[in-house]
Amino acid sequence: MTEALEGSLARCRELVEDMGFARVRSHKEKTGEGAVGYFPVYSPLELYRAAGYLPVAVHGGGNQIEITAADSRFGSFICSIVKSTMELGMKGHLDVLDGMVFHDICDSARNLAYLFERNFKDKLFMEYIHLPQKPDGTAASAYLRGEYERIYVRLAGLRGRKPDASALRESIGLYNLNRALHGRLYRLRQDRPRDVPTSQLSLLTRAGGLLPVEEHNRMLEDCLAGFGARASNPRDGIRVVVEGSFCEQPPMDLLELLDAVGCFVVEDDFLIGRRWFAADVPTTGDPFSALAEAYMKSPVPSSVRHNPGVPRTKALVERVRRTKSQAVIFMYAKFCEPGLFDYVLFKEVLEKEGIPHLLIEFEEKMWTFEKARMELETFVESLLFEYA
Repeated sequence: MTEALEGSLARCRELVEDMGFARVRSHKEKTGEGAVGYFPVYSPLELYRAAGYLPVAVHGGGNQIEITAADSRFGSFICSIVKSTMELGMKGHLDVLDGMVFHDICDSARNLAYLFERNFKDKLFMEYIHLPQKPDGTAASAYLRGEYERIYVRLAGLRGRKPDASALRESIGLYNLNRALHGRLYRLRQDRPRDVPTSQLSLLTRAGGLLPVEEHNRMLEDCLAGFGARASNPRDGIRVVVEGSFCEQPPMDLLELLDAVGCFVVEDDFLIGRRWFAADVPTTGDPFSALAEAYMKSPVPSSVRHNPGVPRTKALVERVRRTKSQAVIFMYAKFCEPGLFDYVLFKEVLEKEGIPHLLIEFEEKMWTFEKARMELETFVESLLFEYA
């Protein structure tokens, strides 16, 4: 069981670090399907699969690519993921894709979408999903339903397919299972954080953005069994919630550092788009309405998703209490406007509630972690002393 788990994790790392997208190329050759890239945070993957595409997560280049050309397209104070995604396109790494889909996250991501359209229109189609900004508006669900149908009809047409509601319902069911399996893994980590290191759970989730959902579901089921069979040695540490890495992902070395210094992460928002709904999406009736209603009425709190019914500050405190966490670690990408704007609000509420917190900023090409190590070790030791 342990060998199988380690093999799956090694495969995940290989997938995530491959900026040539060899697995995507292989899938296209074997199946004849297309491949559509999507930029974080959330994207309706069910639509792409049903339209005949492999949904491919494009989360920047990490530390696997040098930025030599994309800097000329942006100002100085732009997050790493935007620049490295543009670099991937300019160097031909994304030629395996048929198109890219973006949505409203921030000004930088919006600009990236139209830079893609301007620079790569001969290689890729570009779509932009305009998600409702007023979720409690009377027309919001109907508007979003129409937006989803528009995207699906266009993508299916590009593949020479006719719209097929049954195919879309099948996709919804498969992604419901994917979200449920992620939920089981997160609950297992909450109960036994030493046996489910956050760095490994993050790898599993990231790999899902490069695999067919059926294959990823099988992998998650196998890894659930593998993690469940573990029996790690007890060691000192604190239970923490990590907030802020909803878009650009921290370097894997930084996540491994969290595990090493005794930060037992029991809740996070890494790649939150893979767990975007709090309940299953119905697989009966009109699938476009089902997806739209789920988006509007089954929200997961996030800095890139306004929901007046679920204040983000209140939701963060609730997660801390529910998971019996002792602290919050904010991990924001440098120059991340949505995250750093929210940090001011979060900080005020946590201090009022007496919840310890620490801010760590990161970027994709972060090579030295000594400052972060010192801050994290000091933070953990102070809390261990306090709770001793």
